[in-house]
Amino acid sequence: MIKQMEGLPAGTLGFRAHGRVTADDYERVVVPDVEAAFALNRKLRLLYVIDEDFTGFDPGAMWDDVKMGARHFSGWERVALVTDVTWLRATANAMGFMMPGEFRLFSLADLETAKRWIAELLP
Repeated sequence: MIKQMEGLPAGTLGFRAHGRVTADDYERVVVPDVEAAFALNRKLRLLYVIDEDFTGFDPGAMWDDVKMGARHFSGWERVALVTDVTWLRATANAMGFMMPGEFRLFSLADLETAKRWIAELLP
């Protein structure tokens, strides 16, 4: 399940993943929010929190994530991934250079630091 996070600055989207994430979660929550935000902004920031109760992505959810990232590849200004899931951290460390925009990985204990970083003005 994915829920949108509240209280983030303008131009920033935040999502929090719990349990198993399905393609339906992406299609109902993430895709409409991202498309609506890009209709208003040329550049966006994304804070994506994978909670400790996360159990995995369905293949369809992973494909939706790849498609959405590719469709707006040059539109991501900053992306913060917040997770303690070992395989996601390893994947992000290995593939972070391919991420659009500026990318940083944070642990769940550093969620507030991630929120501050995502909101900082760019130099």
